[in-house]
Amino acid sequence: MSFKHSERFKNIGIKISKYRNKKGLTQEELANKVGISYSYLTQIEAPNVVKKMSLEVLYDIADILNIDIKDLL
Repeated sequence: MSFKHSERFKNIGIKISKYRNKKGLTQEELANKVGISYSYLTQIEAPNVVKKMSLEVLYDIADILNIDIKDLL
């Protein structure tokens, strides 16, 4: 898949992974807390996959990780 902001989405996924690990959460734990599927989160975090996400999901992830959304952008 190719689209205009693919590098930005990849970087967001990498940052989510970094903050999730700092918080000591597994992908499955974060996915459950956010209310998304484990497979969706693994796609978001995968550096070789471009996965779009809604702002609502991004805000929910930031809230669970206890960070400002701007830290993911």
